[in-house]
Amino acid sequence: MSIVSSIALSGMSAASLRLQVSANNVANAASSGPLPASTAVASFSGPYIPERVDQVARAGGGTSASVSAVSPASVPMYDPAAPFADSHGMVASPNVDLTSEIVQQLMARLSFSANAQVVRTDAQMTAAFLNIVA
Repeated sequence: MSIVSSIALSGMSAASLRLQVSANNVANAASSGPLPASTAVASFSGPYIPERVDQVARAGGGTSASVSAVSPASVPMYDPAAPFADSHGMVASPNVDLTSEIVQQLMARLSFSANAQVVRTDAQMTAAFLNIVA
């Protein structure tokens, strides 16, 4: 495998991770739980902790992606019907911005597509080179 393809594959891997993390965030955006300072914390599980992907360049080419928790992980939301709501009707809701998640998914799709095209072009150039040499 050429260095060009390995760099593109690292980008495809990062894009896949970005899409997976964003999909998890969207799927769990409506979950909620007790506020961290609430007395109901022991009885109920906390809200989903959203994640984000941090992507950095690797020495020698390519990219590396890692997952970390969003900070703050939750925001207060008014839901007096929840069994774990505090005396003011507040619960903890995951700190997920759906608009940002859509952007992350679009970026992941476009990044994956661009890197896949690089792999295809590299394969075509290698095949053409081998046909010339042979």
